Amino acid sequence: MPAMPLADLRDTPTGGANCWQCRYFGISWDTARPYSCRLMGFKSKVLPSIEVLRADGQVCRGFVAKMPIAASAAPVSTPKPATKPSTRIWEA
Repeated sequence: MPAMPLADLRDTPTGGANCWQCRYFGISWDTARPYSCRLMGFKSKVLPSIEVLRADGQVCRGFVAKMPIAASAAPVSTPKPATKPSTRIWEA
C-alpha cells in the first residue's frame, strides 16, 4: 500500500484519529514532549496519531472517542423528600 500524505489523511473522515477527541490523549508536563498517549504509554513532540503513522505506517487503531461533556457532567435532579422542621434547639 503506498504511503498517503498527511494532508490527505486530515481531509478524509476515516483517514485517521483526531487525538484531541480521543479519551487516551493527554497533555504532559514535559515541555519538550507535550502530548501523550495513555493507551500506548508514550509522550511526543507531535500528536500521538502522527507519531504512530510515522512509526507504523498505519493510522492509529487505539482511538476511542471521549464521552460527551453534556452526558457525563449533567447531574440527575431528584426531588427532595418533604421533612418536618426540627423541634430541637441547639445552644452554643
